[in-house]
Amino acid sequence: MKKDAHSSCEHCPSKNDGIFCNMNLAELEDISQHKITNKYKKGQTLFVQGTHPFGLYCISTGNIKLTRTGIDGKESIVRIVHAGDILGHRSLFTDEDFGKTATAMEDTEVCFIDKKYILSLIEKNPSVALNIINKLSRDMGNAENKLTSLHQKNVRERLAELLLSLKTTHGTKEGNRWRIDLKLTREEMATMIGTANETLIRFMTEFKDAGIIEQEGKIIYIIDEEELLNWANIHY
Repeated sequence: MKKDAHSSCEHCPSKNDGIFCNMNLAELEDISQHKITNKYKKGQTLFVQGTHPFGLYCISTGNIKLTRTGIDGKESIVRIVHAGDILGHRSLFTDEDFGKTATAMEDTEVCFIDKKYILSLIEKNPSVALNIINKLSRDMGNAENKLTSLHQKNVRERLAELLLSLKTTHGTKEGNRWRIDLKLTREEMATMIGTANETLIRFMTEFKDAGIIEQEGKIIYIIDEEELLNWANIHY
């Protein structure tokens, strides 16, 4: 991990997606003076499950996976966060230890803000508090949806749902198809939908044979989004 001097929040590439998007220039400069910008290489950890939090993490660039290790020692991916997201916000109010481990999936830039300062900022600026509440609410909704999916959907449906979710968060339109700009191993994808690696491979092959997706190296392309919605058992 490399630590840099204070970089300006005003020029953050993810400013408009973050919790400080409603703040003026002077307020952003004050935050810039109270944060530390850290750069992580792929595989480096931001924090580890069971350790005590000391502040808030704002993701400027890159992707981070949150994993939880069970009592059996098996690690599973709980979710993936990306630029514009925050980490450690739940612990700001509960004072609980981290329930997950955060690991950079690629070269990532993250700003750390001390807990004492961020709490004082929340008191002075209601928009920050509202944005954090909004983030907590979305996290809770996503967790409930994932739990429902694990209990009510079969593996084929969960895989289709995962691909659609990745298209929403990391998809880029390329002609008549969507490119998923996030490289996940088969093991990582399998843990995200609660299945075995062999089962995931079987269904990925089924999706390819049906002309729903294509794969070039580690890059996945969604070819038929409408059919993928049907396979995910999602109806709008």
